[in-house]
Amino acid sequence: MVECVVKNWEGQEAGTASLDLQVAKEESASHIVHRALVRQMNNARQGTVSTKTRAEVRGGGRKPWRQKGTGRARAGSNRSPLWRGGGVIFGPKPRDYSVKMNRKERRLALRTALQGRIDDLVVVEGFEDKFSRPKTRELLDAIARWGIDPNAKILLVIAERQELVYLSARNLENVKLITAVNLNIHDLLNADHLVITSPALEAIQEVYSD
Repeated sequence: MVECVVKNWEGQEAGTASLDLQVAKEESASHIVHRALVRQMNNARQGTVSTKTRAEVRGGGRKPWRQKGTGRARAGSNRSPLWRGGGVIFGPKPRDYSVKMNRKERRLALRTALQGRIDDLVVVEGFEDKFSRPKTRELLDAIARWGIDPNAKILLVIAERQELVYLSARNLENVKLITAVNLNIHDLLNADHLVITSPALEAIQEVYSD
């Protein structure tokens, strides 16, 4: 169990919150986290790239010139892979890149990755009611008050999507806003800092604790 300091909208300490998640053993933690990350990145690939072989390229039905007597190299088709405009040898074809991983392993990897980023984690009180209208500057100032470099890559995790918070954060290139149920291992590892609201932290422990 890890105790985290909870900060309010002004950046002052407002209490503590506990993070108690079952994680992988130290000797296998990096391996299972790596597998989960590779799975997510592979499953995001569309696999729709395609090239044409010499059998699929249009044309090439007639022999370009006779076999002997011209002084040129023998050729049977102007769609040979050796020719400009010809087919592609061993080119990519549509394929499925998806990788399977057990659900328990995926959840264990996610918990392990989150626990491993505890030094970069900032827990704040829910601030949905602080916005009367979308205001990017107010959110940026709050991030600075929480002790985070506004130019760093930040993952902001909230319990449920709030329109005013979403509209305030979407114009910040280095801030990614997700809900607790959409937590994923790539975003956890890719961010420099994690900002999680107290309700989101409770939701994470409720959903992902086994």
